[in-house]
Amino acid sequence: MTTPAVPELTLPQMLRAHARDRADHLALRQKDFGIWQAYTWQHYYQRACHFGLGLRALGLGEGGHVAIISENRVEWVIAQMGIGLVKGICVGVYPTSPWNEVAYVLEHSDAEIVVCEDQEQTDKVIEAWPQLPHLQHCVTIDMKGLRNYPAPPTAFEAVETMGREYEAQHPDLIDQMLASQAMDDTALMIYTSGSTGRPKGAMISWGNLHAAAPGLIELLGVDRHASSLSYLPLCHVAEQALTNIAPMYVGSTVSFGESLRTVQEDLREIAPTFFLGVPRIWEKLHSAIYIKIQETGRLRQALFNWAMRACEPMATKNRGQWTLKEKLVYGVSYWLIFRALQNYIGLRRCHIALTGAAPISTGILSFFRTIGIPLVEVYGQTESTGVATAQPLDDIRLGTVGVAIRGVEVKLGEQDEILMRGGSMFKGYYKNDEATASTLKDGWLHTGDVGEWRDGQIRIVDRLKDIMITAGGKNLSPTEIENTIKASPYIKECIVVGEARKYVSALIQIDFETVAKWAEQERIPYTTFRSLAEHEQVNDLIRAEIEKGNDQLPQVAQIKRFHLLTKELDHDDDEVTATMKVRRSNIYEKYIDVIESLYA
Repeated sequence: MTTPAVPELTLPQMLRAHARDRADHLALRQKDFGIWQAYTWQHYYQRACHFGLGLRALGLGEGGHVAIISENRVEWVIAQMGIGLVKGICVGVYPTSPWNEVAYVLEHSDAEIVVCEDQEQTDKVIEAWPQLPHLQHCVTIDMKGLRNYPAPPTAFEAVETMGREYEAQHPDLIDQMLASQAMDDTALMIYTSGSTGRPKGAMISWGNLHAAAPGLIELLGVDRHASSLSYLPLCHVAEQALTNIAPMYVGSTVSFGESLRTVQEDLREIAPTFFLGVPRIWEKLHSAIYIKIQETGRLRQALFNWAMRACEPMATKNRGQWTLKEKLVYGVSYWLIFRALQNYIGLRRCHIALTGAAPISTGILSFFRTIGIPLVEVYGQTESTGVATAQPLDDIRLGTVGVAIRGVEVKLGEQDEILMRGGSMFKGYYKNDEATASTLKDGWLHTGDVGEWRDGQIRIVDRLKDIMITAGGKNLSPTEIENTIKASPYIKECIVVGEARKYVSALIQIDFETVAKWAEQERIPYTTFRSLAEHEQVNDLIRAEIEKGNDQLPQVAQIKRFHLLTKELDHDDDEVTATMKVRRSNIYEKYIDVIESLYA
């Protein structure tokens, strides 16, 4: 298909254009109590206008900062567009963050108003409020349990009502605001995950979002007839790309499920035409399929194993180059096995699926491509406004992140650091000129990732600061080792240890769901996560899985000893970030005694 031209308009200006040109077309859907509610472009624009004008009535000025703490829902994007329509700056906060992390982001971003989803998020803000000198108002979407508070927050609906009244007094204000909105104006502040320190507020302009659109639209093959499910946090740049950037510029439909817990059910109902999953989502879908197959009869298991063996060689081969025999083999496998699996995970209509935000095992990539899901790996950062490189659908090289998308240049710098340049590179870090200067140099974004070229495509080796040097002087990539081991459906997390050590060892967290299912089949009794992880037969199971992974690794990178963690890594315990990235240094410090015992 031909990539449509992207109008020279900001996202709020695009929203107004859709409301004028395609007023009655479907823009958004939200599932409430099992029923999908539809929102046209006109309805979307009107609510965004009223919410934005309501913020003006509350005292928000141009360039004022408004934070949003909520799971994905219609009100999230209505609030974000409303903030943009009145030239405010939107700041996303992870709804999974504990109150002290919420306090840090609200304080650092100088938020004047905060929009909360419900009582849980509002309570975090109330606890943090004494530390927030700039915060003036709290607005809550779901007021259940809050109306009897000594100082209840303002209801989201009440702000919209204020906006309607404000509009009557200032009927031309939105048009005046949009007329003066410039591409260089800051649109968003997106906070980095903070896996190695305090999160930094990356300032993204309307121009950055606009520059990211053409390459994204071309990659997704998206047009106004496309549909997607919004479920990853909207305070992350990846979901901004798939919920706001691409759909807003082409006019496609975005759907919001009831919650993160209903994602798989929502996928089956929506059957999206494009889909982004972080590696953990693909690992969970892989485990879900694995469990489903284990529950079927022997005949179906045998058919599944045959189909996987027969079709795996075609996983990375361009379909246009398939032989007649390969087409027949896949056709039989599709109708007997793969079609049902695609329906089971809700991705049968998906013409491109993406994995990004963190490295993924090539085994997981190969698995989904084998069953017919066109999964490609993409690479980008908050600072590049999302996707910067992607595997071409017709030229998949497992282990790489492909080539630069339209509008982005990529090269390797000193120490093979990946450098990127283009209109989508961010403006800088809020209140942190030093970090901005070390990241943006001579127009190039210094990513902090080590890369190498492989057959014209870029391969991510690891984070520059995470490369390990063993006692024998060998350079190792912990991420590469970890992802090889995590291809096992029984292993959820693998944290490699090896810096200045004689050999590599690892802390392993089992995948409770799949290991529990295995234990039931083996008639192994357990009561808790700890009792399961400490069982001798589980230890033997994980040892066998590690040995399988070791077979794919060079001798120096193979895991010699391991320890099974007796609890799941937790955000509240500062072991993982809000995006579930492992805080490696914190883990090393917390489990120092265990690590030392592995080398005793």
